[in-house]
Amino acid sequence: MKKIDTDCINTLRFLSIDEVQAANSGHPGLPLGTAPLLYTVWDRFMKYNPENPSWFNRDRFVLSPGHGSALLYAMLHLAGYAVSLEDLKKFRQWGSKTPGHPEYGVTPGVDVSTGPLGHGFAMAVGLAMAEAMLAARYNKKGFPLVDHYTYGITSDGDQMEGVASEAASLAGTLGLGKLIFLYDDNHITIEGDTQLAFRENVGERFTAYGWQVLHVDSSEDVEALAEAIEKAKKDTKHPSLIIVRTHIGFGSPRQDMASAHGEPLGVDNVKKTKEAAGWDGEKSFYVPSNVKRRFKDKLTKCKKQETDWNALIEKYQQQYPDLGQEFTHRLAGNVDLDVKALMAAFKNTENVATRSASGTLLQLLADKIPALTGGSADLGPSNKTEMKGKGFFSPEDPLGRNIHFGIREHAMGCIVNGLALHGGVLPFGATFLVFTDFMRPAVRMAALMHIGSIFVYTHDSIFVGEDGPTHQPVEQTMSLRLLPNVSIFRPADALETAVAWKAACENRTQPTCLLLTRQGLPVLHGYEKVIAKGANKGAYVLSPSPRDKVKAVLVATGSEVHLALAAQKALAAKHIGVQVVSMPSWDVFEKQSNAYKKKVLPKDVPVLALEAGVRTGWARYTGSEERVLGIDTFGASAPGATVYKEYGFTVEHVVDMVKKLK
Repeated sequence: MKKIDTDCINTLRFLSIDEVQAANSGHPGLPLGTAPLLYTVWDRFMKYNPENPSWFNRDRFVLSPGHGSALLYAMLHLAGYAVSLEDLKKFRQWGSKTPGHPEYGVTPGVDVSTGPLGHGFAMAVGLAMAEAMLAARYNKKGFPLVDHYTYGITSDGDQMEGVASEAASLAGTLGLGKLIFLYDDNHITIEGDTQLAFRENVGERFTAYGWQVLHVDSSEDVEALAEAIEKAKKDTKHPSLIIVRTHIGFGSPRQDMASAHGEPLGVDNVKKTKEAAGWDGEKSFYVPSNVKRRFKDKLTKCKKQETDWNALIEKYQQQYPDLGQEFTHRLAGNVDLDVKALMAAFKNTENVATRSASGTLLQLLADKIPALTGGSADLGPSNKTEMKGKGFFSPEDPLGRNIHFGIREHAMGCIVNGLALHGGVLPFGATFLVFTDFMRPAVRMAALMHIGSIFVYTHDSIFVGEDGPTHQPVEQTMSLRLLPNVSIFRPADALETAVAWKAACENRTQPTCLLLTRQGLPVLHGYEKVIAKGANKGAYVLSPSPRDKVKAVLVATGSEVHLALAAQKALAAKHIGVQVVSMPSWDVFEKQSNAYKKKVLPKDVPVLALEAGVRTGWARYTGSEERVLGIDTFGASAPGATVYKEYGFTVEHVVDMVKKLK
């Protein structure tokens, strides 16, 4: 290995362990073992411009075992990103650019937030899919508008997670030839040798998935690593996994020991590690001058790559003006929809399930928004998520905008996040609401990253009926509401569903979950104007009290809004006035002014809540769970209407609850 390569790799290693030691917290083992892999990718192959970390046609890089973040930060520093030595010294400290695990939007150059093992790997599949989709749409002869790779590091622990297996299987099926992962095969986990719980042949598994599998015997052989990556790039029909034998804690007194994983080496061991490599053990956060020059000399090329691409865009727009304009709009991510035009799709519809209404809207949106892409975890016919005439993404049809995710809910969520992170794509993924439990971690990561992933969840209550309690969501709606920075809509009818889809498509800083019914619901045509005006505020007075004196406010979501309206009518016949509030979105309502919230839910009027889910949480609006008609147990197998009735969702029950109010 050339001296400059050795010096660069050692700089990465020692900056990393200095970061961990300064914080007295972190993971030194992976950086020491994996530095040559990262260096080879970034030095020999990565296309990037540190002056514009979000340049669209850059290569993407994913450190899926995010606990090795110190290494990534060291790499970004050397590469010229706005990550200074001072930032490295503040590793894992309050308000720093160098948090414990990589965070998208916090550190310049971090393409994906990683930490939960397997997630980064799965999101990388989404990144590669987006590149392939956009390339198929916009690239023309002489105009490689979209042309970049997704590189990543994966690990033993990463590959133990089921989500990684789900994603790897789909990546092989889709033939994502521009997806290249280097596998940090160090044979060590926190509890000891991988033989304790992981004896499979990973290479054979990936071969079975349809990946090209390559091997490098030693992490210290940069030329062999580079040769393997070159070979990976030549196979355009298969994703590639390069298995590299590495050593956790390489060169330290704790090499090949589990203790190297997640605790600082200690001052003495840091010194010994540096001295063993011929460095001054007393120097911390040291970057040799030849290493500085190595990366500084790359900056001119980095800038030129983006400058040349911008010039290519200009020529492309002249030759292909329509496509050029479409491409520019997609990169900007701007969406502006007319809710009244969307609602007009239901002018002749009297009764329709909100899942079916969503399907109708999806057809309209697919024509209005070229970036809209997505699919279902093998439930497309039930979720109503197929965009007719838009094809299905595959090696045979890279232009397809529908995605067959297969029965892989967790991977689907992560892949949708990867698509969103890439840019130029507005992605959605769909399944039954009860199966959000399989993909909740992906929703959480979308929220953490502040990205606009869309998740469509149908069959939203005990009204699922005959399938029984395994398929009837009870706690899932409230569980999703517990996640910070997630927007959730449970619309009452087709018209509110139009409002919800508009909000989801236009929200680029939060994931949005759409919770939709299996059963048909009347379309609230008589309330169209008030829905168009109020539903986008999260909650609004749908039907004022027919009497001057208001005894209660009935606040409801989804299908229970219709129950509230029926109860209002029955109470009016008994000369009791109640006001009906539809609350499709808690989180949107909470963003409104205090004056507006008091207008919708007056402080001096008792509030009753109606929702076919757990009562927990509703007391914030009602004051007590006793004023909530919900379900705090699992459902039952029977026709949906029967289950609904047996659990007390009847007009008579609501009337009785109002009459008992003092």
